[in-house]
Amino acid sequence: MTKDVRDGRDVRDGRGVGDVRDERDASGVRDGRGERFTVAVLGPGGVGGLLAALVARAGHRVICLAGDTTAEVLRADGIRVRSGRFGEFTARVEADTELREPVDACLITVKHTALDTALDRVPARALGDGLLVPFLNGVEHPAALRARYGPARVAPAVIRVESTRTAPGVIDHASPFAEIDLTGDTVARERLDALAGVLAAAGPDVRVQADEAAVLWAKMAFLAPFALLTTRYGVPLGEVRTLHRTELTALVAETAAVSRASGAPADPATALARYDAFPPGAKSSMQRDAEAGRPLELDAIGGALLRAAARHGVPVPVAERLVREVEDAVPR
Repeated sequence: MTKDVRDGRDVRDGRGVGDVRDERDASGVRDGRGERFTVAVLGPGGVGGLLAALVARAGHRVICLAGDTTAEVLRADGIRVRSGRFGEFTARVEADTELREPVDACLITVKHTALDTALDRVPARALGDGLLVPFLNGVEHPAALRARYGPARVAPAVIRVESTRTAPGVIDHASPFAEIDLTGDTVARERLDALAGVLAAAGPDVRVQADEAAVLWAKMAFLAPFALLTTRYGVPLGEVRTLHRTELTALVAETAAVSRASGAPADPATALARYDAFPPGAKSSMQRDAEAGRPLELDAIGGALLRAAARHGVPVPVAERLVREVEDAVPR
């Protein structure tokens, strides 16, 4: 069973999803409401499986990219979703071990630890001019993906949702929300709007955001303290708030300073208030991975934070210590 809790934070810049039209515009972009999109999903787990099922149910063609066993199950049985918000349904999807034809968009929903291997399933030549949409933790992956696939193709996204793959092709969506921020400094706005139209019509709340750094760092500023402290001490957020309040406050301040140095707004007081409003039993996905003995996204979260701090000359002693202690605790 894999559980996926994504913690994208709201970033408001006054620009939402644009009007969706039912024909191609002058640039040849399809809006997704009047024409059928073809969407690939790399990693149909908790998040990817939910999005694949919703988009397929909305009438679009969906190709899930996975290993042989999972692909066989999806081809035979489709994706079954249990959701308080979206209902219980089964969506028929296609499935393959590799992308073999151009698509309008490919959603990347694997974890960062599996990214390099998973990308072998998406050859650049097969993608065509389709958008590559990574739903990944951290802030460094867009540059790596642009180097591999080209700047105009990569449109990062963050999602706030709690969704679990309980078995291949079986998804339990537990949260009452599913919120997506779609961005991409190197992607034409009309392409972002077109994809946002597809996703929004399928069910999630979707916004197109103008400032990529703000979107990615907003998530990082929340996720890094949450992940590092819950994983380091093996306790849920409620105990972090009470037993390790001093470290939480210091780490939030350090992360906010790095975010500001990286060109993104950050308010430590707002971040602390958000932690205080979270359910006390909340666990980070990194903590759950540690408990299950799975590889940790430590480098994508903590490592990326330290590298950004070093680039900008921002001291982060608490973050440095926590990253080192979590790393030392990982079985070799």
